[in-house]
Amino acid sequence: MTQIEESGPAKGPGGPRAGGVPVIERMAAFRSRWPSGDGVAVFNRVYLAAVETAERDRGRGGSGDREAATALEVRCAERYLSAVEAATAGGRVPECWRPLVRYRGHPGVRPVQFALSGLQAHVAHDLVLAVVDTCRTLGCAPADLEGQFERVGDLLVSLEERVREDLTPGPELLVVADPLTHLLSCWHLEQAREAAWTAARTLWELRGFPSLAAEFRQRTDAGAGLVSRLLLTPCR
Repeated sequence: MTQIEESGPAKGPGGPRAGGVPVIERMAAFRSRWPSGDGVAVFNRVYLAAVETAERDRGRGGSGDREAATALEVRCAERYLSAVEAATAGGRVPECWRPLVRYRGHPGVRPVQFALSGLQAHVAHDLVLAVVDTCRTLGCAPADLEGQFERVGDLLVSLEERVREDLTPGPELLVVADPLTHLLSCWHLEQAREAAWTAARTLWELRGFPSLAAEFRQRTDAGAGLVSRLLLTPCR
């Protein structure tokens, strides 16, 4: 088995269960574990709200539509949940999530920074590996998942909108000279999504070259972590 095949969390023969309820329950379970100002709690709260909204909207369609729409979404969420559960248990956390875990209580970092740092790690690393996980499970290529990738992108857009609307300080607090103004303008979800899609396709093509796949995966993780750390630069 190659490194790329070992990259995903262990699953049963049928893969993740259709529907987002198990994911929602696991996210909801974390709410009572951390204080509201904890950096991981901030990201978990907005992510949970976005997933709950998506689940309600999906419930209006047929079961076939729900299953197709959630396959990649669940894989992606499970990547995040596995990282958080590892951190909670004192285990090894992917590099992309280490900055948020390490600086989750920093008094100079604002809530919107915590949320965007988590979103960066989730898009630049978790989404990449989730595409590969799903391709391996379904026996398809990334091109076959492009529609699902776009649906996950819609969820991420709603998540980013929630982050910026709910957590960004108002105009009376966020002035032009505030370093946070410049920091928030340096990260763009659309660019991160495009890079994630390219990285997923590249990693899939490297599946026959285990050592290169492992190196590319590690570089992707480290690169995502670097940007996540920069987003946590103290701004007060």
